[in-house]
Amino acid sequence: MEPTTDRLKTPRAAGMAGVGFALLLGVAIVLMRIAVPGDAADAAVDPDKRWAVQVALEIVPFAGIFFLWFMGALRAHTGDAEDRFVATVFLGSGFVFVATLFASAAAAGTVLNEDTPSDFGRHYAYVLLATYAMRMAAVFVLATSTIGRLLGVFPRSLALLGTVVGLILIVVGSGVPWSEMLFPAWALVISVHILRARRAAARTARSDRPDPADPG
Repeated sequence: MEPTTDRLKTPRAAGMAGVGFALLLGVAIVLMRIAVPGDAADAAVDPDKRWAVQVALEIVPFAGIFFLWFMGALRAHTGDAEDRFVATVFLGSGFVFVATLFASAAAAGTVLNEDTPSDFGRHYAYVLLATYAMRMAAVFVLATSTIGRLLGVFPRSLALLGTVVGLILIVVGSGVPWSEMLFPAWALVISVHILRARRAAARTARSDRPDPADPG
């Protein structure tokens, strides 16, 4: 039987990792949008704002690390009760998301270091991030929401929110500027819920603990 302390620590790890990921990815997206406003697939980086892209590229690896930690902590929390099919989609979409996120950052870094960036390189980096990475993020959101609903980890409203966010990311993709902010926003909401649930569970565990001073 899994110790109570481990069950309490796992949600906290998932929540803290999720908050870190949401904040880092959100900042990176904002910086990229500041440097490349409008249709980023065809727009050139503002020379005066190249620093924003450089900072965003420095942040992305840490965002990916926090995301992997977030995935691991969530899966440990669900334990053996998770559905294997949905869990496979959960893991696969998460790993592919991180891979495409890193690949797009590497491509953007290569283009940024060129004196005369090519249109192909810039378009490739943008499509890889806004289209493929966000599509995988959508699948991850849908799988996580499904697991949370089936196991009762998330309330119905939170599972419904994840379904809506996932469908928007799949359908809209890169067609609407700033739509990619839905993913870190969703991760932040999930993380805050997990942290609140952890505190509630800790209070319940303390209240159920017998008082040593009580002889009965």
